[in-house]
Amino acid sequence: MCRDRREEAAPGERGSATLFAVSCLAALMVLGAALGVVAAMVHAHRLAQSAADLAALSAATALAHGRDPCTAGSGIAAANGARLTSCEVVGRDAVVRVEVTGPRWLGQRGDLEAQARAGPA
Repeated sequence: MCRDRREEAAPGERGSATLFAVSCLAALMVLGAALGVVAAMVHAHRLAQSAADLAALSAATALAHGRDPCTAGSGIAAANGARLTSCEVVGRDAVVRVEVTGPRWLGQRGDLEAQARAGPA
């Protein structure tokens, strides 16, 4: 009384579940890659903001001690994997902007910038 399920499938439908499974797997792989790029961009932005904060603090400290604030900020930014793109002294505050190389995926360019300001308390 038990019938074999393979006998019930129409000849044109055999293997259709495999095609569906492969399609779902491909979609999940693309979604995973896209989420990986987003995670890399978030990480790069956090790195840029940390480098900007530390560079601004270093520049403000150098300014308070009579040294060149932009040189101090540039060194700290480079030590944290960023490039100092601008450095200004506004009153007694140091304002810096840094740039970090973002992820590269399919030729996409996504360098991320961050700005920070520091001065005496």
